[in-house]
Amino acid sequence: MTNTNYPSATPQDNSSRRNGNKNLFLGILAAALLGSWGYFLYSGNKTRENIEQKDNKIASVTSEFEALKGEYDNAVKRLDDLTGDNNRLQGDLSEREKTIANLRSQISAITKKKNASEAEVRQLKSLIAQLNDQIMGLEEELGIERAKNQELTAANTQLTAEKEVLTQNLTTTTAKNEELTKTVDVASTFSASNIQITPVNEKKSGKEKTTTTAKRVDKLVVSFDVENRIALSGPADLYVMVTSPDGNVITDASMGSGTLSTRNDGERSFTSKVSINYEQGTRKAVSIPIRHADFKTGDYKIEVYHNGFKIGEGTRSLKKGGLFG
Repeated sequence: MTNTNYPSATPQDNSSRRNGNKNLFLGILAAALLGSWGYFLYSGNKTRENIEQKDNKIASVTSEFEALKGEYDNAVKRLDDLTGDNNRLQGDLSEREKTIANLRSQISAITKKKNASEAEVRQLKSLIAQLNDQIMGLEEELGIERAKNQELTAANTQLTAEKEVLTQNLTTTTAKNEELTKTVDVASTFSASNIQITPVNEKKSGKEKTTTTAKRVDKLVVSFDVENRIALSGPADLYVMVTSPDGNVITDASMGSGTLSTRNDGERSFTSKVSINYEQGTRKAVSIPIRHADFKTGDYKIEVYHNGFKIGEGTRSLKKGGLFG
């Protein structure tokens, strides 16, 4: 058996080994520290990136939220303009208006929030889109109503113009008719001819005798003919005025005396009124007795009126009676 002797370790060798171990430990520790610092640096960078991403996302959501609020404000202004222009929309709520009111209520609830979530922003965007659709529909309805109103206004304007023309024509026609009526009225006035005034003395026996002695005259018989080709058949009134020598018109209630409005001579008293039944286109004889209690000497003027116009006149003189008168 062979023994091998190995050389024993010297103190210097032990010291070298301890130094090597120490350096190894320090190297490992340094590597670990470097790795930790690297990890921390990496983690810090990731955290900052995440924070920046979240900040950017929050900023984006906030910006979109504010933009949507502005869009909503514009939509509300459009809606207010529409409801202000159309009084019909101020009455009972239509189905569209109920929908708009519901959308506004939901939108208002979200826009009042200080920090809206991403989901709420998406909901807000959808609600505003629906509101704009409803407002567009309302604008179309209002456009149709405005078009109808414009058509009605144009039609009313045309009708008003036509009415004015008709009114003018009616006024012209009425004036012409009035003028024609006046012309016909004037043209239908009788003409009197063959006027005779006969003083009559009535005997107790009933016999009548013509006389020119004033104190013996009991009545003046006024006779004449009237005619007119235009005057229609029917009743007509004739007025007789007998003016005595003293210038006064003889009046007597028993003869139907009264006052007549003449066309040219104003208001005049008349002695007697007589109604006749005239036949168009014919000549009619008229006889009117004028009675008076005291006929005086002098001239008696007789005037005949029809339709407010004087149609004839005559004069009769009565004399003072002689011994054999």
